Amino acid sequence: MTDTNLRANLKTRFLYGQEPNSELLAILLVYFVQGILGLARLAISFFLKDELGLTPAQVATMMGIAALPWVVKPLFGFASDSLPLFGYRRRSYLVLAGSLGCLAWILLATVVHSALSATLVILTSSISVAMSDVIADSIVVERVRKESHTDAGSLQSLCWSATAFGGLLTAYFSGSLLEHFTSHQVFWITAAFPLIVTAVAGLVVDPKVDSIPDLNTSYQQLSNLRKAVSQKAIWLPAVFFVFYGKQRLAPMQPSFSLLLMI
Repeated sequence: MTDTNLRANLKTRFLYGQEPNSELLAILLVYFVQGILGLARLAISFFLKDELGLTPAQVATMMGIAALPWVVKPLFGFASDSLPLFGYRRRSYLVLAGSLGCLAWILLATVVHSALSATLVILTSSISVAMSDVIADSIVVERVRKESHTDAGSLQSLCWSATAFGGLLTAYFSGSLLEHFTSHQVFWITAAFPLIVTAVAGLVVDPKVDSIPDLNTSYQQLSNLRKAVSQKAIWLPAVFFVFYGKQRLAPMQPSFSLLLMI
């Protein structure tokens, strides 16, 4: 099979019609890392319960704090658009996100011995994942704008598949890892995955920006967001889903809380 036929077969069968290139690989790896980070979910559960001796109420509070970065996800997007780091709006933030994630897991494996330090470190890990998710989403949106209507949903489906694949590996290996390694060793293993995000940041197409930070753009975006959420057609369904979600998740609050830590 020639290289051309191989690429065509890969594009048709596995990439949902997307052209295989380095940027697509980077995007898929970022989403894959989001799924595979659940590898340490059980290890964190045992660590908080057995080593730190936290009560279910303390764990729930900690997970609520860890969920805050996902509540303010739009802020990461505004920062990326208007405050480029070292001249880049996407690459630099992916490097930062991956570095923060790796640091958080290393700290969790070495120096965390209290509820306060565990909360700060898990919050840092959550910031890392939320930031990389926002940046990856923005790259996907930019690529989708260039696609035809027939291929509009293929990239999103491919990204979700990458996350799901990471989640499947998590489901298979998270328990078996704890049978052979300690919680701290699992944290060390998990620390390697955010570095993938840092490593692939250079593959993202991101023209260098020479202009100074544009705070007016952020202000305008925040103003537009405020106008959007103030519409009854937007905030009323949002309020409904918030209360609906609380009612459905109340019986399984402990397990759901553990999901929020990643």
